Amino acid sequence: MLFERLHHAAIIVSDYRRARAFYVEKLGFPVLRENFREDRGDWKLDLQFGDGELEIFSIPGAPPRPSYPEAQGLRHLAFRVEDVEAAVRELEARGIPCEPIRLDPYTGTRMTFFHDPDGLPLELHE
Repeated sequence: MLFERLHHAAIIVSDYRRARAFYVEKLGFPVLRENFREDRGDWKLDLQFGDGELEIFSIPGAPPRPSYPEAQGLRHLAFRVEDVEAAVRELEARGIPCEPIRLDPYTGTRMTFFHDPDGLPLELHE
C-alpha cells in the first residue's frame, strides 16, 4: 500500500456559520461543496486545500474538544507557508491572534500557532 498524499482532513465544529466565516472569509479557503445533510441534521462544507480538501462538519451535540492535558488523536493541522512573518501579519490584520514565532527545534524552520473558533490548534510552518 502506497500513500501518495493526504486526501482530506475533517474537522467537527460547534457553530457552522462561525466556522464557515473563519475558514472561508478570514482564511480564504475556496468552497468546493456546501451541503445540508437532512438525514443527519448537519452541514458539510468541503474546502479546497492545495491538492486535497478540508472538510468542515457541524454535528449537533458533538462534545467539545479536550485541550490540556492533550487527549489522544489529532493534535493540530499544519499549513506550509512561504514566509511565516508575512502570514502572521495577514492573520493578525484579519483579527486572528497568533503565538510568537519560534524555531522548530528539529527542522530549524520558523513556525507558530493560531486557533480556530473552537480552539483547534492550527500551525503555520515554513
